[in-house]
Amino acid sequence: MAKYLVQGSYTDQGLKGLLKEGGSKRRAVVEQLAKKIGGKLEAFYFAFGGDDFVIILDLPSNTDMAAAAIVAQASGTVKSRVTVLMTPEDMDQAVQRKVDFRPPE
Repeated sequence: MAKYLVQGSYTDQGLKGLLKEGGSKRRAVVEQLAKKIGGKLEAFYFAFGGDDFVIILDLPSNTDMAAAAIVAQASGTVKSRVTVLMTPEDMDQAVQRKVDFRPPE
């Protein structure tokens, strides 16, 4: 499983839906979506400032995250960006890998 940070904002249409349904309903919808694709919702927060929401998802693959993001964005109710999250142990493995690289001259 991989972890993803999803940050974003609601469009005018999305804000109207939020006003109608409330915050708990939005969290439940995201939780259900994650379950249906074999993952789980780890955290869901509303925010103000640059982002309206911050979500952490634990999903099986990048493909699953991409599918969820495409469907959400295509709805016209949100604009979001996704960051793949890595554990410190993932980073330990990455820095131990030998990679041949020659910088441009």
